[in-house]
Amino acid sequence: MNIKSKPFSDEARWICIYPIYLNAKKTASLGRKVSQKVALDNPTSQEIYDVLVHAGLKAKLEKNKMHPLDPSRDSVGQGRVRVQLKNDDGSLINEKFSNRAAILLYACEMVPKLKSRQGGTASSSAQPQPSTKQKKKR
Repeated sequence: MNIKSKPFSDEARWICIYPIYLNAKKTASLGRKVSQKVALDNPTSQEIYDVLVHAGLKAKLEKNKMHPLDPSRDSVGQGRVRVQLKNDDGSLINEKFSNRAAILLYACEMVPKLKSRQGGTASSSAQPQPSTKQKKKR
């Protein structure tokens, strides 16, 4: 069956977003699809999924999928997110996201704002303090 004959609500018609598309440590030839300026350090499929669901998009997390160009095959970067762009009548689900590039840029903007990405204040207070002991002179 031709994919174009399926309705937009069928998951086969949803776009796929792999973490490698947003990874600043990858080159464009290795699969990055956004500018180096907006790319993220090691995004996960779970982070991308959380951001897109919060934005009101219909998304599905597939943890066991891998991008074919990803040579690392690590379990942290594993997974993909499927996102529905259009309703069955062809209208956009969310006018803010008209194409794949708009979704990728939105994810790059919002993933750093997640609580899991925020550098907590505990790490800044854990810096070593200078010693107050004075050395004896000989």
